[in-house]
Amino acid sequence: MIARDALAQLPVRTALPALREALDGAGTAVLCAPPGTGKTTLVPLELAGLTGAGPCRRVLVAEPRRIAARAAARRMAWLLGEKTGEQVGFTVRGERRAGPRTAVEVVTTGVLLQRLQRDPELAGVDVVVLDECHERHLDADTCAAFLLDVRETLRPELRLVAASATTDAQGWARLLGGSEGAAQVVEAAGVSHPVDVVWAPPERPVRPAHGLRVDPALLTHVAGVVRRALRERSGDVLCFLPGVGEIGRVAGELAGVDAEVLQVHGRAPAEVQDAVLAGGDGVRRVVLATSVAESSLTVPGVRVVVDSGLARVPRMDHARGLSALTTVRASRAAARQRAGRAGREAPGVVYRCWAEGEDARLPAFPEPEIKVADLTAFALQTACWGDPSASGLALLDPPPGGALAAAREVLTAIGAVDGDGRATPRGARMARIGAHPRLARALLDGAAEVGVKRAAEVVALLSEEPPRAYGDDLAAAWRTARRGGDGYAARWRQEARRLASVGAEPGVARSSGGGVDSGGSAGAGTAVGARASTGAGAGTNTGANAGASDDVVAGLVAALAFPERVARARGVGGYLMASGTGAELAGAGPGTGARAGDGSRLRDAGWLAVAVADRPVASVSARVRLAAVIDEETARAAAQALYSSGEEVGWSDGEVVARTVTRLGAIELSSRPLATPDPELLRNAVVSGLRREGLGLLRWSPAAQALRQRMAFLHREVGAPWPDVSDAALLERAWDWLGVELGRARRRTDLERIDAGQALNRLLPWATGDAARFDALAPERIEVPSGSHIRVDYGGEQPVLAVKLQELFGWHESPRVAGGRVPVLVHLLSPAGRPAAVTADLASFWRDGYRSVRAELRGRYPKHPWPEDPTTAEPTRHTSARLKRG
Repeated sequence: MIARDALAQLPVRTALPALREALDGAGTAVLCAPPGTGKTTLVPLELAGLTGAGPCRRVLVAEPRRIAARAAARRMAWLLGEKTGEQVGFTVRGERRAGPRTAVEVVTTGVLLQRLQRDPELAGVDVVVLDECHERHLDADTCAAFLLDVRETLRPELRLVAASATTDAQGWARLLGGSEGAAQVVEAAGVSHPVDVVWAPPERPVRPAHGLRVDPALLTHVAGVVRRALRERSGDVLCFLPGVGEIGRVAGELAGVDAEVLQVHGRAPAEVQDAVLAGGDGVRRVVLATSVAESSLTVPGVRVVVDSGLARVPRMDHARGLSALTTVRASRAAARQRAGRAGREAPGVVYRCWAEGEDARLPAFPEPEIKVADLTAFALQTACWGDPSASGLALLDPPPGGALAAAREVLTAIGAVDGDGRATPRGARMARIGAHPRLARALLDGAAEVGVKRAAEVVALLSEEPPRAYGDDLAAAWRTARRGGDGYAARWRQEARRLASVGAEPGVARSSGGGVDSGGSAGAGTAVGARASTGAGAGTNTGANAGASDDVVAGLVAALAFPERVARARGVGGYLMASGTGAELAGAGPGTGARAGDGSRLRDAGWLAVAVADRPVASVSARVRLAAVIDEETARAAAQALYSSGEEVGWSDGEVVARTVTRLGAIELSSRPLATPDPELLRNAVVSGLRREGLGLLRWSPAAQALRQRMAFLHREVGAPWPDVSDAALLERAWDWLGVELGRARRRTDLERIDAGQALNRLLPWATGDAARFDALAPERIEVPSGSHIRVDYGGEQPVLAVKLQELFGWHESPRVAGGRVPVLVHLLSPAGRPAAVTADLASFWRDGYRSVRAELRGRYPKHPWPEDPTTAEPTRHTSARLKRG
C-alpha cells in the first residue's frame, strides 16, 4: 500500500507542476531542492506515474555512489509498500534488483555509462534524473554530456533532469538548454528546520592534511567534539570524516561513550549500511561517516552533526604518474549539505571543527573531478563514444589538454585506441568490463597467461585497495581475502566473480590491430606476449602460466596493470620505478600494523610491481602501499613498451661518458662502454655539460669579459645586428661561437682552456660588415684631452669613464658612444684616484659643480693645478711643477 501520508509531507511536491511543465516543453530542467524535500524519492515516483498522477513512464535515476543508489531504491519501494526489485529497483556494480515491472531503476553513474555505450538510445527509458550533480564526479559529468548528445542526435524526446540541493544552477541550466537557451530552473522550498552553528576549532594549531595524512591531533579533537555534543545536545550524532582510516581512529577514541558507535562508508557491509539507514531502536547512536552521507541519504534520528571540515577526493600527479586520493578542505557547499543533515527531521545543530574566520576562505564548490583526476577512463569512454578529443561534448568544464594527452598515451600503450585516438575493438571490450582501462588490460592479458579466474581475483584486489591489516604484499593480501570473512572479502569475492564473467566473454584479448603485440606494453616473444593474438585462455581457467604460484600471478597481473611502476631495488627499502619516480617501502610506525615496511616480505625483493603508492608530505619519493614481488623477466614482459636499447652519450661528473645502454623506462638494465660514439652525440653531450655547469667553465680573461660587456651594451642600446650575449642566449647558440672548440672537448679541463673572448668574436656581425664599426660604436678606450687612452667600463647600465679631473681640462662636452646615442657617465677622480664627482654632463659640471670640488681638493692636493676656468686650462696627468717644466 502506498504511504500517501509520507508522500504528502514531502515539500518537493509543490515544485512538481513546474517540473512537469518544463519536461513536457523543452524536455530538460534543473531541480534545486534542499535536503529532505524528497527530490530523490518522490520526484522519480511522480515522473513514472507510480503514485497515480500523470502518465506511466520508465525513469532512470543516476546516483554517484552505490550506497546512495541502494538507499534511494529501498526508500522509494517502501513508499510504494513494496520490496526492491518490483516497481522500483536498483543496479550497482555486481548487484541488480530489477524486473519486468520495474518502472523506476536507480543506478550508479558508472552503470549508466556502461548502458549508454551498449545502447546509446536507452531504449524504453523516458526520463533520466542525474541526482546530486553538484558533486561534479567525472562519471556524472560524462553521463550528462552523453545524454545531451543522445537528445541532440537520436532521441529528442528523452527527458533529462539535473537535481541537487546545492549546485551551480545557472551553469547546469545553460548546459542542459544547449542552443535553445537555458533550461528552466525549478526550485522547491523545503521545510526549513533551523540548524544552529557552533564553531569548535582546535585549541592548538594542527598540521594541514596532505595526501592521505590527517594530523592525529585533529582526529582527537573531533572525537572530543563528539563527546561534547553528546553532553550538550539530544538526538543521534552524525560525524563527517574524510576516510575509512580516520573513521576507525575516531571510533577507537570514542570507546566507552554512552552510545552505539556505527561506521558508514562505501566499504561498509550492506547490512551495516542498512542498519544505520533504518534508524535506532531507542539506543542513542553516533554515526561516523564519509561524504557518502552528505546527500541522498537520510540517517533517521540525527539532530547533531559534527563536521571535521575535510573531504577525500581523487588527484592525479602527472609528474610522477601516481593517481590517488588526497585529503582537502571541504567546500562551503559541502558544509551546507552536511549541516542540513541535522535539520532533516527537526531543529538541530552543527559543530564545525574550524574557526568561523576560516569559513569564508573555503572554496565555494567542490573542484570538478575532470580538472584534477586521472582521465584515462574518461578518454576511453569518449573514444568509444566516437569523440576522442571530447570537443563535441557538452561539458561544464573542458578536460585539461595535458591530462587528456597523458591519458591517450596510456590508452595507446595498452592497445585501447589507435593512432588517431579512436577506440580499437580491444578498447571497446575494455570499456565494457566496467573497470579502469589499466585493470581491464591486466584482466584481458593476465587471463591469457594465468587463466581468467586468477586474473580476475587479483584485478578485484586492485580495484578496491585492501584494508591496511591485509599488509603491503599483494600476494599475501590475496590469500587473506580468500580466507577472510569480513566485509571487504565479501565484496572482493563478488567483484572477482563479476570480472571473471566479463573476462570470459568472447572478444578480443589480444587484437592484432592495436593490441599489446603491435604497439602496446607487451611485445611478441616475451612471457606475456608469446601467446597467440587470438586470446587463447581468456575464457578459461587455464593459461600459459596457469600453474604459477600466487606470488608470480599477483606480480604479473599488477605489472600488466601498472607497467610504468615496475621497480628495481636501489638500497635497503628503496626502489626506482620505470617512470623515473623513486619509491620507498612504508616504514614501521604507529597504526601501520602489518603494512610496516620493516617486517615486509617486500623489503628483500630485487624487483616489485607497485600497485598502490602515494607521496608523503615533503618527500620526493613515493611510498609503496601495496606491491608484489616479481623478477626482471616479468618486469620486462609487462613493460615491454618501455624497453629501449641504444647509444647514450652524456655529460657526467665533468666528462663525456659514452655507453651502449638497455633500459626499462628510467631503470638501467645493463651498459657497456661505446668505443666509437657518433661525433654529433659527443658535441651534444659537451653542450649539455656546459649548460648544466654554466659558462663559468670557460676561460674568461679580463679582455674577454670586457668584450662581452661591450657586445651586451650594443645589443641593449642599438639592437640588431648586435647579438644577445646573455648566459641563456650564449648557451642556446653554443654551436655558433664555440663549435670548433666544442668538437675537440671531452671533459671539464678541455672547456677550461677555451678562450671565451676569442670565441665571442665569431658572433660579431661580420657578414653584414657591421663588425668593422664595433670599435667606433663601443670603443674599448677613449682618448681624453691629456692624451691618455682611458678604458670604458660597460658593465653597468651606462658606460663609465673613470679619469682624473685634471686630464679633462678643456673638454667642454661629455663623450658619447653608440653613434652618439648614449652619453658616457664620467667619474671624475682626485689626483689620488679617488672619486670626486660623477656627471653625464661635463659642461654643467664645469659651470656649477667644479667650484665646490676645487675648494675642497686644492688644499689637499696643492701640487696639482686647480685653475679657476677649467675649460681653457691645459689638461695634464702631472703636477703643476711638472707641467711648468714641459
